[in-house]
Amino acid sequence: MFVAPKNVDLLLSEAEKEALYLKLIEQINKDFNLANEGIDFPMSIAPDELKIQLHEKIYRLIQYKFAEYLNLLYIIDVSEEEVKRMDGSDLVVLAEQVSFLVLKREWQKVWFKNKYR
Repeated sequence: MFVAPKNVDLLLSEAEKEALYLKLIEQINKDFNLANEGIDFPMSIAPDELKIQLHEKIYRLIQYKFAEYLNLLYIIDVSEEEVKRMDGSDLVVLAEQVSFLVLKREWQKVWFKNKYR
C-alpha cells in the first residue's frame, strides 16, 4: 500500500532506497515538458540539488507565469484541495510547499508504475 512520505527529504531518500530515484527524475521531466514548461534535470542531479531547483522553478512560475503554473499542477494532477488549503502570503514558503506536493504526486506515479507493472 502506498504511504506518502511526510517531507521532501524522506521522499527522496525513499526513492533512492527503492532504486526509483532516476525514474522520479524522468517522470518530473516528462510532466514538465507535457505542460510546456521545459525542465531537464540531468540524471546525475543530487537529491538536494533537485529539491532546490524544483523549488526555484515553482517559485518563478507562481511569480511570473501563473497560468502556466496552474496548467502544470493540472497536468501533474496535484490535489487541488491541498493547494487551496495553503497560505499564499509568503511566496517562498508557498513554492516550497507546492514543490513537495509536486514531488509527492510524481513519486506516487513512479511507485505505482513500479509496483504494478
